[in-house]
Amino acid sequence: MKGITANMSKAEIVETFMNWLRQRNPGEQEFHQAVYEVGINVLPFLLKHPEYTETNIFARLTEPDRIIVFRVAWQDDDGNIQVNRGYRVQHCNAIGPYKGGIRFHPSVNLSILKFLAFEQTFKNSLTGLPMGGGKGGADFDPKGKSDAEIMRFCQSFMTELYRHIGPYTDVPAGDIGVGAREVSYLFGQYKRLANQFTGVLTGKGLAFGGSEIRVEATGYGCVYMMEDMLKHRGDAIEGKTAVVSGSGNVALYAAEKLIELGAKPVTLSDSSGFVFDPAGIDSEKLAWAKALKEVRRGRIAEYAEEFKVEYHQGKRPWNVPCQIALPCATQNEIEHADAEALLSNGCLGVAEGANMPSTQDAIDAFQAARILFAPSKAANAGGVAVSGLEMTQNSMRLSWSRDELNRHLREIMLDIHNRCVEHGSERDGFVNYLKGANIAGFIKVADAMRAYGVM
Repeated sequence: MKGITANMSKAEIVETFMNWLRQRNPGEQEFHQAVYEVGINVLPFLLKHPEYTETNIFARLTEPDRIIVFRVAWQDDDGNIQVNRGYRVQHCNAIGPYKGGIRFHPSVNLSILKFLAFEQTFKNSLTGLPMGGGKGGADFDPKGKSDAEIMRFCQSFMTELYRHIGPYTDVPAGDIGVGAREVSYLFGQYKRLANQFTGVLTGKGLAFGGSEIRVEATGYGCVYMMEDMLKHRGDAIEGKTAVVSGSGNVALYAAEKLIELGAKPVTLSDSSGFVFDPAGIDSEKLAWAKALKEVRRGRIAEYAEEFKVEYHQGKRPWNVPCQIALPCATQNEIEHADAEALLSNGCLGVAEGANMPSTQDAIDAFQAARILFAPSKAANAGGVAVSGLEMTQNSMRLSWSRDELNRHLREIMLDIHNRCVEHGSERDGFVNYLKGANIAGFIKVADAMRAYGVM
């Protein structure tokens, strides 16, 4: 990129690029953060590989292929007409159709979706499956809405979106605020409008083309990544105390896999606060928490009442002593002070189950302490990996068993780990998983873009 020269320091290279990016995308803080997190490793790598700098690949990757913004008008149960804003960011389809979730949440804006789509491109690349990166959503809040209102919103949202997606173009999935119910409404409307039954959405119900272990996949994959990191340094996950944030699918099924592998999860949280169960969340308690969140849609404080454990209102769980931390809630939930608390309490490793849950200052603290740190593009890739396997099953008109899919997921996560080791190993044997994930994810996408020429 113009202004960057080989005699610059790493910090000067990154800052020069980021100044250009900020001027081009003013006010998009989350997007800036996501690009910086990748750029700190990829930009210095590029200077040693002129084939990428000559074609300006990284700068091109910070500009989505296209962004679609549209109005979503719908009628509530009282007959009032409501208006929301819908988005689809189709970031890069160099290695396959755009693939990434749909998020319904009041916080949704273009900066958040651009960060998610950018991150998704590298995450999908790491899986080894032929999927590009995209993300979408709306500033709609499903909380407090009736099923009928959510159905009408989803149908209105898909009425515009359907013309921009397809099994060979863009295959959305669920995300925050978009679970099995919402995916079902979205898929039903797509089928009605397109008059086609295709694998255009993943996360579908098993009765109409969905895949086993899709709900569990992100949480399972996150724990598999932590298991592999510990194993690589001669340690084991068994017997470790784990702090988990969130109480959605990622957190609940991360806790399930931790229990299965002999670790002890001690926390869960939601937007109101967290519970601390020092005896450990066992299978019976976890089943109760699943019913609370997946069936009754209750608050995590009820767990504390049921099992007579501590509830910390308005707080996050990062001051609880642990060896393993799995942030599985939302972006930027671990700040610098939280990272310092984890380190001072003996945390050995962090695997990001949510998308970009650590601020840059927190990441810097983890990196400086040289603990195990798996960024979200590697640690939470299990979800999109099984989404990709759902696409395969849809194309082949067949369904694989839970055991077969879990074997595929385990192999994919191990391969991601090994690629991070390949590109992130340092001279003293320390593995910088952030560097490894960023460079490994970049290379595959960049090589495809180079092959296509200038476009």
